Amino acid sequence: MSTQAVIPIRRALLSVSDKTGVIDLARGLAARGVQLVSTGGTAKLLATAGIKVTEVSEITGFPEMLDGRVKTLHPNVHGGLLARREVPEHLQALEAHQIDPIDLLVVQLYPFESTVARPGCTLDDAIENIDIGGPAMIRSAAKNWRGVGVLTDAGQYESVLTEIDACGGLTDPTRFSLAVAAFNRIANYDAAISDYLASIQPDGTRTMFASQANGSFVKLQDLRYGENPHQQAAYYRDLYPAPGSLVTGHQVQGKELSYNNIADADAAWECVKSFSEPACVIVKHANPCGVAIAPSCAQAYARALATDPTSAFGGIIAFNRPLDGAAATAVAGQFVEVLIAPSFSPEALRVFAAKPNTRLLEISLNGVNADGPTDWIRGRNLIDVKRVGSGLLMQTADNREIIAADLNVVTQTTPTHAQLEDLLFAWRVAKYVKSNAIVFCADQATVGIGAGQMSRIDSARIAGIKAAHANLKLAGSVVASDAFFPFRDGLDVVADAGAIAVIQPGGSVRDEEVIAAANERGIAMVFTGVRHFRH
Repeated sequence: MSTQAVIPIRRALLSVSDKTGVIDLARGLAARGVQLVSTGGTAKLLATAGIKVTEVSEITGFPEMLDGRVKTLHPNVHGGLLARREVPEHLQALEAHQIDPIDLLVVQLYPFESTVARPGCTLDDAIENIDIGGPAMIRSAAKNWRGVGVLTDAGQYESVLTEIDACGGLTDPTRFSLAVAAFNRIANYDAAISDYLASIQPDGTRTMFASQANGSFVKLQDLRYGENPHQQAAYYRDLYPAPGSLVTGHQVQGKELSYNNIADADAAWECVKSFSEPACVIVKHANPCGVAIAPSCAQAYARALATDPTSAFGGIIAFNRPLDGAAATAVAGQFVEVLIAPSFSPEALRVFAAKPNTRLLEISLNGVNADGPTDWIRGRNLIDVKRVGSGLLMQTADNREIIAADLNVVTQTTPTHAQLEDLLFAWRVAKYVKSNAIVFCADQATVGIGAGQMSRIDSARIAGIKAAHANLKLAGSVVASDAFFPFRDGLDVVADAGAIAVIQPGGSVRDEEVIAAANERGIAMVFTGVRHFRH
């Protein structure tokens, strides 16, 4: 883009399935002397609104055909879009064939994505919502961006009118950026069609894992570096992010988030939003090092911090309730990299104004616990993806929840109601701890966490060591293990530490040996039948 040419807008073609804002746009263009051409329903809408418009059939010489499948696939349309204004031969061809140039194209494609997202969508429904003429026009206009502007989103309308007023047309940078957005839209649209059709099985049902996966992500920002300073990095979001997910957050204060900040913040946020009670989660290096629920944020923070105050230094802290002044004052007493909450009170913001480098991140919980047919509506991923050498591992997300009715008591001793509550709390935390995971809890707060060890018994020992360093007593606590104890030695370690109840998946060939050990030690043990490996 060596030049900064301005292309006046004299003629525009509008064809939109989503009519949002199109009347105001058309009225604005007409008021600026732009001749309007339109198709089908869009033309009728504009005419009804009293806006002068020419039907596309008048410039093609053909009526819309085949239930609207054919209406813009014509040289009089594509010639007007593709002709290069700086090439005399192109302009001569337009004149010879009486084709008028089109300076602005406005297209909203058939709603394929929303159609296939509807329950009960049939293959025929999907096929009829595959746009043909729209993508063809968008590609023509975007390819010829030096002479044509192309709008594919209602959010672009106002700024385009503003630039026409300011510059007398559209500048090169604007037309180029609109072309990039247009090609991105086509890429995402085609990916959605491919994803859907590739998931259809011979019997007409859909599989969770299509024969081809086409990811679509939008860059949020470049990062200073990646996991280490010698690595380059950027932060992307899903094209359609789930409500309540990290990427929907808004940073209200602090330095730019780093690669590691974002990874740890996601771990903290996913854990804390799984609780319905006021909760605090402290994360360090992708593992919770303290989790608690309490009547207030300040109390939850104090209890979570007590688990491992050493590791909490420079950690990520997340709350699932608006952060008030009392909690902010408590948190401000330590070094925290990122602080996450649904919102911050004015008092909380004043507290952290004295710590301008602390990153404050607001993430709305609206919709996370709403009723709905899918986990996506509840703010969860449906699919987890892990990159491997030249490939991907894809799986349904670990969204399985366990309630008391799901538990199988396998020991002679039955947990009390209070112990069951703590066991379920510990189980929920263990889901977010790297495997092998051992989590000691008491009174709805963690008191010792062992994470990421190659053997389960080492995780159990580390959890005990962490508790001792924090001056916490494990006598009377409960323990969650993310996977089964392969031998009784792991259970003996947690019993020696003071645990009186255990929750684990079960399923080992030595389950009877472990159950016998629990009975011998007088420990209550329940099986979930569900494993929570997190690698």
